[in-house]
Amino acid sequence: MESSSAMVPFPLLTTPIETTYRPCTIPYRFTSDSPHKPTPAELAWIEVFRKSIPSFRQGAELDESVPDAEVRSAKFAERYGQILDELEADPESHGGPPDCLLLCRLREQCLRELGFRDIFKKVKDEENTKALTLFEKVVQVMDDIEDGGKRLENLIRGIFAGNIFDLGAAQLAEVFAKDGISFLASCENLLPRPWVIDDLEAFKLSWMRKSWRKAVIFVDNSGADIVLGILPFARELLRRGTQVILAANDLPSINDITYTELVEIISMVKEVKDGKEYILGVDANNLLVVNSGSDLPVIDLSYVSPELAYVANDADLVILEGMGRAIETNLYAQFKCDSVKLGMVKHPEVAEFLGGRLYDCVIKYTEVVL
Repeated sequence: MESSSAMVPFPLLTTPIETTYRPCTIPYRFTSDSPHKPTPAELAWIEVFRKSIPSFRQGAELDESVPDAEVRSAKFAERYGQILDELEADPESHGGPPDCLLLCRLREQCLRELGFRDIFKKVKDEENTKALTLFEKVVQVMDDIEDGGKRLENLIRGIFAGNIFDLGAAQLAEVFAKDGISFLASCENLLPRPWVIDDLEAFKLSWMRKSWRKAVIFVDNSGADIVLGILPFARELLRRGTQVILAANDLPSINDITYTELVEIISMVKEVKDGKEYILGVDANNLLVVNSGSDLPVIDLSYVSPELAYVANDADLVILEGMGRAIETNLYAQFKCDSVKLGMVKHPEVAEFLGGRLYDCVIKYTEVVL
């Protein structure tokens, strides 16, 4: 389902949204702070985004779809760096005060004004192709686990392992550029439990005793994240009889999967028999891909596509995946139904805020008792 209308609030947020919902997890400033003097948190996050400039400039420089990409990428780096300088001098200078939503939005705006639409398209396509070759093997490994609780834990670990592929984290972008990232090795090398937020056992208990009718999953990155992490998990939900809605970005941002890209990937893993669709033997007719309306690697759930709001209105499980959507935004979002926030901590500043370790994992499960 494509998006074409004005944005609306996500209907499963606890109401009234104006008083119960704040998209950004980290408190960047308080009412007592001077509006024209940046806070320590704002300065720290401006620096986080400043560190991302070299990898974004390199990605833009290699974008063969843009004429004079080398010249334009240099202009992007200069312009975005200038914006960050101006925010340091006056946090209100660009519609601030700055938070991760605004800093992401300004970065994307700079790229798009210079003609860059999808600077990581080539690497996304390459990673999707690699991941698809492993999809059947990963699913078979999961299917071979007979114990339902253990199978769920391995599916969750697969989501964390896939979520490492993130070109928005400066350190990981450097590692990926040099060596790539192995999904199977990542599964084995996750930090040991307990994780910084670890509700896995509580989620297991609900998983074993409940049957959700409809689940909405806000997906994150291309490659191993979506193909080897989210899709095996979504397939397991389908096997349990749950209708699954995958909500993906409208426009490209970093290496996040877009709606159109996800539709294509789903078509590659599906097969049709006797008029029905299957994903490796599991009925996939209850799988729907929807445009979330977002164009950032983070999400403000006050503004989603009306198509998503319509199909998600009666869901009884919401899953947000990825550092941007589930940790840096929406970690404390409250919903009218059960919810799970899943992601890996890939910024030292987030690790410090949560009191955890870099590359720690987060699974925050909230059960709503009606």
